[in-house]
Amino acid sequence: MTRSLRVAFALALLAPLLSATPAGAAPLRFGPCPSEGPDEPGVECAQIAVPLDYNAPDGRTISIAISRVRASGSPEEYRGALLVNPGGPGGAGLNYAVAKRGKMPESVQRAYDIIGFDPRGVGHSNPVDCGPLGGLFDHPGPEPVPSTVPQERDYLNRLRAMAGDCREHAGAVSVFINTMNTARDMERIRRALHEPVLNFLGVSYGSYLGAAYAAEYPGHVGRMVLDSVVSPDRWHDFDTQQAFAMLRQRDVLFRWIADHPSLDLGSTPEAVHGQYSRARAALAENPLRGTFGPSEFDHLVYRVLSRTERWEPFARALSAYVHTGNGDGFAPEMPESDQESRNYEAALRTVKCADSTRPSTAEVIGAVRALRSVDPQPVLTGFEAATCRYWPQPRETARLGHPAMPAVLLTQASHDPTTPYPGAKRMQAVLPGSRMVVLRNGYSHGVFASQQNPCVDQTTAAYLVAGTVPPRDVDCQGLGLPAVN
Repeated sequence: MTRSLRVAFALALLAPLLSATPAGAAPLRFGPCPSEGPDEPGVECAQIAVPLDYNAPDGRTISIAISRVRASGSPEEYRGALLVNPGGPGGAGLNYAVAKRGKMPESVQRAYDIIGFDPRGVGHSNPVDCGPLGGLFDHPGPEPVPSTVPQERDYLNRLRAMAGDCREHAGAVSVFINTMNTARDMERIRRALHEPVLNFLGVSYGSYLGAAYAAEYPGHVGRMVLDSVVSPDRWHDFDTQQAFAMLRQRDVLFRWIADHPSLDLGSTPEAVHGQYSRARAALAENPLRGTFGPSEFDHLVYRVLSRTERWEPFARALSAYVHTGNGDGFAPEMPESDQESRNYEAALRTVKCADSTRPSTAEVIGAVRALRSVDPQPVLTGFEAATCRYWPQPRETARLGHPAMPAVLLTQASHDPTTPYPGAKRMQAVLPGSRMVVLRNGYSHGVFASQQNPCVDQTTAAYLVAGTVPPRDVDCQGLGLPAVN
């Protein structure tokens, strides 16, 4: 039998599975992508209507925007669609799918249509708006770390104002912007694509989203890779764990800077820490350009700590500021205040507060005090779930994992401060049979098709393309801390 006849015969056998539109799913019509969406050749976009409230499936609907890049391989290599999510909550996926595909092993690009989507409340999928968010977008922002009782009261008042702005601007819609509803939207996408199972790559919060999909649809889980894994804990508890991990990572950064005299910030971690603290205090007294103060500085540091390739540029910028007062090196990292950023910050808090029970005042202030007992100036940038203290109780908390789900693959750096390793292990425990690929000596957030580590990428590609589940967890060796140019 010729190759063309074999392909035709295989497609004929698959036709009954692919031709019928499953119940509750409308056929997709792909075409040009929206403005500000991907514009690369070969990328196409579509929208799918889903219920705002899945308890009222015949009521109001919203649109979910998706993008697609076709598999580049032969029909024999084709494995279906791979849905991807970049994290957040609040990360948009239309453009991300295109960028992430370009970093994937060629075998995965040849095997899968890569599908991106803007989750509900994000980007082109009915974006949620929280207005001014209690002044979050005003620069310079107030001192983010309260150190006295009056400052703690001011801190709580800012959280209350954030929650109030979301209630005023987002309205009743916000209660439906949560992880479980997004997982249900993913099921609608699967059906609309005529896929028998959902193949999924979820990064950071995307790992939490994948675990929620498995809880709701364990029988529809296909090949699922969860990268840089969020813990299964309540969001406020996760944020606290992350903040402690950021302090540990900052200590590593100080030691690394001290080991490189050319950076000119001191020869001991204590000396580097002192220069860091003096720079932050100077920014409080005299913000750069009138807009870059300690709040903006902490925002920059939070981003720097998550990826080691950012360490040297930050250290050189800090050195320039300390020795000459030139803060130009900080400028590119200035937090944006455009609509995309506003939507991200709104969705981030809306989803976290809709997913898990709210913390008490004692828990919020207790976490800050515990961090300050370790270091007077912790980085609280990722403490978004503190806002949930003043949020309504959730309609539906997130559920994660299911006894009936198949084995899935997790990838995780051992020293990732954004999604700490101990929390990733706890998530693995609620995903029966799952295996973890650990990048030992890895200090950055994002592993598969991110660090370009052959061991991680080859193991993950074998799972995605051939379905090879490792018999046990896999250790891969990372490169450790970066060199200085």
